[in-house]
Amino acid sequence: MNQLLHWLDDRTGYRELLHEALYERIPGGARWRYVWGSTLVFTFAVQVITGLFLWTAYSPSAQTAWESVYFIQEVMYLGSIVRGIHHFSATAMVVLMALHLIQVICDGAYKAPREINFWLGLILLQIVLGLSLTGYLLPWDQKGYYATKVSTNIMGATPLVGPALQTLVQGGPEYGHHTLTRFFAMHAGLLPGLLIVFLALHIYVFRRHGITATDQHHAPETTFWPDQVLKDAVACLGVLAVVLLLAVFKGAELSGPANPAEAYSAARPEWYFLFLFRFLRFEWVEHYGLAFGAIYVPGVLMTLLFLMPLIAWIKGGHNFNRAFLVLLMIAVAGLTVSAWYDDSHDPDHQSAIAEAGRDAERVRELAERPSKIPVEGATALLRDDPFTQGPRIFAKNCASCHRYDGHNGRGQMVMEQINEVKNGEEVASFPTATDLGNFATRDWWKSVILDYGQHFAPLKQAAWYTKIKAAEAKEEEVDEYIDPDAGEMAEASHEFREKLTKEENKESLAALLEYLVSQSGRDDLKIDEKLAEKGKTIAAEGTLKVGQLDNSCQGCHVTFGVEDKLDPQADNFGYPELTEYGSAKWLKLFITDPGSDLFYVDKNRMPAYKDKMTPRELDLLVRWMVKDYFSTNVEDYKSRKEELQNALKARQRG
Repeated sequence: MNQLLHWLDDRTGYRELLHEALYERIPGGARWRYVWGSTLVFTFAVQVITGLFLWTAYSPSAQTAWESVYFIQEVMYLGSIVRGIHHFSATAMVVLMALHLIQVICDGAYKAPREINFWLGLILLQIVLGLSLTGYLLPWDQKGYYATKVSTNIMGATPLVGPALQTLVQGGPEYGHHTLTRFFAMHAGLLPGLLIVFLALHIYVFRRHGITATDQHHAPETTFWPDQVLKDAVACLGVLAVVLLLAVFKGAELSGPANPAEAYSAARPEWYFLFLFRFLRFEWVEHYGLAFGAIYVPGVLMTLLFLMPLIAWIKGGHNFNRAFLVLLMIAVAGLTVSAWYDDSHDPDHQSAIAEAGRDAERVRELAERPSKIPVEGATALLRDDPFTQGPRIFAKNCASCHRYDGHNGRGQMVMEQINEVKNGEEVASFPTATDLGNFATRDWWKSVILDYGQHFAPLKQAAWYTKIKAAEAKEEEVDEYIDPDAGEMAEASHEFREKLTKEENKESLAALLEYLVSQSGRDDLKIDEKLAEKGKTIAAEGTLKVGQLDNSCQGCHVTFGVEDKLDPQADNFGYPELTEYGSAKWLKLFITDPGSDLFYVDKNRMPAYKDKMTPRELDLLVRWMVKDYFSTNVEDYKSRKEELQNALKARQRG
């Protein structure tokens, strides 16, 4: 073995290299404060190794990037761990870089003759931040897509060269596929290469001048091996342990696939860029423009950092540098905490985060179906999913009048500003139509039959209702309309409530409700066929025991209980057709034209959506309402009915 080692040393001189590398003098002895540089090199090595493994499965294109990251995360053996290590070691690298910078400035390790080494370190800092920015986009998910789009827009605000630089980086005038491929080229090729070059220069210059010891008498002088190596190894092991724990128990996030057609208000940069995000939201910063907040101010701060070795030449310069660094760190920490606090107390942002989480969980369910991810890409999974798109379409088209379990379909309260409220404060908006959260269910029908006035009470908040009532008070002639407090059904509901709640009628009422619910044909409602058949007889013949009241549904709804299929050509004379009520077919006809002969005719006040909604949107909305979608374990938006009622009562009290 000695002969082999002698031969190898004779050919390569490795012993001299090892001695040069390992036996560097450390005045004042090995110390824990010197470990940050080694931990940075270690985390970069971890990044390179895990990055190579990720590269073997990653496909950098707008149609395959998210899909390949999903494969890594969910299918590849230990893929989620490898990705988690890569992700959290990138975060650790930024933190360690900040700690290293603090240690260098506090110890005065930037002063002559170490100016060049300090400037090389600042270049490395910029490269590390560049790696973080470019890596953020590569999963091609909603979060990374929109957060990185902001960064390219900031790049475009650079004076003189901004638009050209933005076009160069994003691969053309538009943000899209070529942006991803260029960011991948920078993240996996250009920036790591530059980092290796400047890291080698940094280490070379560092070894030329040696360690800056603040107290050379702290301990006897030693060498890098073995004392400092041991401390560095323990520190690297600690970093790896933290990264591994985060990778295993938290994991790297993967939100829904990027969809340029859909806004994503939950997008935020990584936490170590939140301070800049918060700074840009100050009104006075917005007043001076994006270039001021994102280019000029950070540019001035970086210039001051760059000038620190020169400032240190001046008497008191070192103390100024340390004070400046302390103030800068306090400002960064304060802005970061402020950003977290603002987001945590912003209902809209929290709702957006919740929806983003739902989408991320839902797209995994859809990708795990037997059909897997379609050829057109993962974006189609959510785009064609009623469970995902139905709430969005409802919020866009229906929530101005209706509510869905008290919210707009997407878990958010519908708010409005009123003149009496100062400072633009928003209050809960009054719904002007029924809540559709339990549409066509047993509870829905029970409310219609036994408490018609309360069920349709929101109609009384509508402008058309107020106008008609004012005209009636003046004894003016008005058009037909639905009145929750009057009309045939409103009057019948009073007697129904009095009689049908009695013990002898409870079974018959249950049968009628079962038959009414059965019309929707929904699989999730689990119909008792025998009970529904009994209810059909009651609906057709009016055999409920309610005294003298004519309780046959056919008294008004002429075909109900007789016809088994909805006839689009039927004329119900202003009373809505109940055959197949609540089914997809019924809903499409109703939403398309609620004023047709099948429904309310002249009494109708709901707009027809035949030309307001595409056939695809109508289909997705209806399928969501009737629960016709691939089964899910994603938790639905929580009901906000009670919250809405409390808010409306508070508003009424003034």
